[in-house]
Amino acid sequence: MKDCNCGYCMRGELLDKFGIYICDLSVSTLILFKEQSHRGRCIVAYKDHVSEIVNISDEERNAFFADVNRAAKAIHKVFKPDKLNYGAYGDTGCHLHMHLCPKYKDGEEWGGVFQMNPGKVYLTDEEYAEMIEDIKSAL
Repeated sequence: MKDCNCGYCMRGELLDKFGIYICDLSVSTLILFKEQSHRGRCIVAYKDHVSEIVNISDEERNAFFADVNRAAKAIHKVFKPDKLNYGAYGDTGCHLHMHLCPKYKDGEEWGGVFQMNPGKVYLTDEEYAEMIEDIKSAL
């Protein structure tokens, strides 16, 4: 099930506004968040357009969290954050997804909740491509 107004479902221009497709995982998609004030920030979006984790079976939930875990391990390996924050939002998007936000003791917002879209750090296409390759190699 897909929603034609959802960037996670449709990709293309809708996804390009905030993220870059990395790869498909077992039941989800791994996306690099364009705003990189927290170096290595990614999103794991469930494969289908469901709003809540209670809308999927226990098996699908376990597979989704296995994908989150796999992505988290890659982020830890590549970016070596001091902590990884996990955020599950979607008040307006209503597509099950989780933000994986690396936190660094000497970086943005250490000791507090990360901002959703601080809009501070955008990279070149080459820098994004390099990050994506590093993440893929660590998966």
